[in-house]
Amino acid sequence: MLARMVCAALCALSTMAAAQSFPAKTIHLVVPLPPGTATDIVARTLAGPVGQALGQTVIVDNKAGADGAIAGAEVVKAAPDGYTLFLATNSPMSAVPALRKTPPYDPTTDFTPITDVGRFTFFVVVHPSMPANTLAELITFVKANPGKLNYATGNTTGIVTMAYLRSEAGLQLVHVPYKGEPQALTDLVSGRVHMMVASATSAIPHAKDGTLRILATASPRRSPAAPDVPSLAETGFPQFELTSWAGLFGPPKMPKDIVDQLNRVFVSALGTPEVRAALEKQAFALSASTPQELSQLVRTQLENYKQVLAAAGVQPE
Repeated sequence: MLARMVCAALCALSTMAAAQSFPAKTIHLVVPLPPGTATDIVARTLAGPVGQALGQTVIVDNKAGADGAIAGAEVVKAAPDGYTLFLATNSPMSAVPALRKTPPYDPTTDFTPITDVGRFTFFVVVHPSMPANTLAELITFVKANPGKLNYATGNTTGIVTMAYLRSEAGLQLVHVPYKGEPQALTDLVSGRVHMMVASATSAIPHAKDGTLRILATASPRRSPAAPDVPSLAETGFPQFELTSWAGLFGPPKMPKDIVDQLNRVFVSALGTPEVRAALEKQAFALSASTPQELSQLVRTQLENYKQVLAAAGVQPE
């Protein structure tokens, strides 16, 4: 018994020492999507100022694949010492658990919440050859051509949103899945596919040069990045409550001192004019929070995704 008590005391002292000396080496910020995506841009925008504040380099590690489940499963197994962080999105934290009967982790218990980061903006977009300037016109055209048109997806926001629209509007469309948004967007701009749900980072530049057309904001409300574009709620889908979000997490059971330190540093970085200006250009709305508020967001959004998928008739596989 004495040996066990000594061991426990030494472990506690070791944890305290690690927390007091944190950070003493490079921090890895895992991103569940490829380079060049909206999430990757957010991570790289934050890495610089956070690294300066902590006095250590923050490296962005892109671990794409399986809708973010690969990255999520890797973070869950990492040491809870603060040197492996996860800039998670709704894909691994909301969609994966809602779409799978046996997900590789539980987003509500298998991660340490640190801070909410913000909200992405997505749009329903079409190739300019499509005879539709509104979502209503697109729906009418699709119904007049059942099974002849297709749509691309490169992320779970697109998968879930289009599944919902297909079900609610009674659309017969061919689904063309891609590993990521960049590949899907390339084929949309070239005319190989007809439509998709794309991030503002991708959609707005192409809309400005006329290589694609924005029809609706894939969220319950309009986006400041495109205030003239109606939301899905305004275009006949008031029950659509899907949020595309990002939050910062660590592996399970991280020491509170490290969590509090990381929360302070990331929240401070999110509040700087430089970071705000850079991310607002990407139509990314910042929403820093406490760890407790992020924990509640995870639970709320997981339930929202399950409800949207149930309404679309999508069963977990």
